[in-house]
Amino acid sequence: GKGNIAGVLFFETVFVAIASIALGLALGILLSKLVLLLLCKIIQFPVPYGFEISFNGICLCLYVFGATFALILISNLVRIKLSKPIELLQGSNTGEKEPKVKWPLAVLGILTLAGGYYIAIATENVLTAVFMFFVAVILVIIGTYLLFTASSIAVLKRLKAKPNYYYQTRHFIPVSGMLYRMKQNAVGLANICILSTMVLVMVSGTVCLYLGTEDSIITAYPNEYTVEVRGPEGNAREKIRAIVEQSVLDNGYTPENQQDYLSLSMQAQRKGCELYLTHSNALSNSDIAIVSILPQSEYKSLYGENIALAGDEALLYSSVGSLGSEIVIDGVHFQVAGNMKPTVISGNTALITIVDSFSIVVSDESYAMLKEKYDEYSESWYYGFDIDAGVEEKLALYDKILAFAMEVDRDDIDGGFRSLSVSCREENRSYIYEMNGGFLFLGMFLGLIFLMATVLIIYYKQLSEGYDDRQRFEIMQKVGLSKPEIKKAIRSQILVVFFLPLGMAVIHIAFAFKMITKLLLLMNLTNIQLFGICVVCTVAVFALIYAAVYAVTAKTYYRIVE
Repeated sequence: GKGNIAGVLFFETVFVAIASIALGLALGILLSKLVLLLLCKIIQFPVPYGFEISFNGICLCLYVFGATFALILISNLVRIKLSKPIELLQGSNTGEKEPKVKWPLAVLGILTLAGGYYIAIATENVLTAVFMFFVAVILVIIGTYLLFTASSIAVLKRLKAKPNYYYQTRHFIPVSGMLYRMKQNAVGLANICILSTMVLVMVSGTVCLYLGTEDSIITAYPNEYTVEVRGPEGNAREKIRAIVEQSVLDNGYTPENQQDYLSLSMQAQRKGCELYLTHSNALSNSDIAIVSILPQSEYKSLYGENIALAGDEALLYSSVGSLGSEIVIDGVHFQVAGNMKPTVISGNTALITIVDSFSIVVSDESYAMLKEKYDEYSESWYYGFDIDAGVEEKLALYDKILAFAMEVDRDDIDGGFRSLSVSCREENRSYIYEMNGGFLFLGMFLGLIFLMATVLIIYYKQLSEGYDDRQRFEIMQKVGLSKPEIKKAIRSQILVVFFLPLGMAVIHIAFAFKMITKLLLLMNLTNIQLFGICVVCTVAVFALIYAAVYAVTAKTYYRIVE
């Protein structure tokens, strides 16, 4: 009766709960120090001594997993209450009706999947990509489920309609088997596909982010030291530079790779080749731009290039490519006389990597006119340099430069300045490694969890189907189907079940590649080639694990049906 079945389910749930929670807590306590050491190694953090067991963590695990098993038991008991025991006993002998093709769902699945792919490919702005990424993910997830539940049935029926393909032993068994069980197979295959995609995206993205940390640091801090002065007037530039250089020389170092320039740096609203600087306080994510305007005298001293620009001429570097022969700044037209080098340093390096950026060189007269017109945005002076020293020496020098800079007497400067800041690459290196290392740890941890979930779903799904198929294959053997033919049919069926989700996951990440590179720009990672290598390696390793699970599952499946 139902009471007996409920009792069996109760004791089964209790035994599984006690065993899994006890073993899980024991392994968690034993491995916690190892995981902590691994995390400290990744984020380059000092390793703490001692060993501690968190009783609050143990209690939380007991509450969470106890509640989870209780919900599972309640769900099973409700199902038993609503069913008949005789139906449960004869459930394995009840065949499913051939499913019908639900064309509206199939079309909707294709459209939602295509919509997600289009968003991933068409999104150019990095800030827009942050918001649209989740929209694309939701569309792809919906499209994947509909594709496997509705479109897969349409494909199988199409294969069944081809006599030359369908009426072959290695095709007839898997196609007919999957067609009649696609209702329960489709959701499982979609789950496997989504989980596989998550593993590939998280692992490849976080590994790339960690391996590219040095590139990110250099992108964010082009020089070892950068001094930024907002609104320098009078002799502020010369005075502050002399103080900084003197502090470097007094400590026995010589500034190298110096970059020294004045510029007008401001946000703008961009419409094609037109920039509206006066509207920078009301910008949307899609039209924001960063503009740096340099006088030709500064550009000449920076790169040693002799240029002569007329009042209506400009050199241009644009992160969005060519804008044509003209650039317009608040109605002032400049003819593009040539391209400038994109290596000018800036205090907005992180922002420049995620929005459209423009570097413009104009004549000294035009620069003076723009400076006067947009004085409210203030002029900026950047001074960057490197030194040949070790890490500790660089950090010590940074403290001394910072102390000197903070003690600058504004009364000694003819004209003054609005603000002064000093940054050091080494000072921020540990922070960036901690952040990227934390992402790597989370990515590997969650990737391992999703991988385990994927493997378990595949393995137990195939095992349960093996027990369902055993009687069918016994009947086929009795009517003359040989064991080699059964083996081929099983191999064909398992290959489809296994590698169809993996193939779809690879397609998903291929279409998401561009959008993920946009998101990595938020972390100052511009090395697209590195991300491509990480994706290929992650897919290769995941495919090897997948193949190993396939080999074990195929062997177990064949042993069951044999």
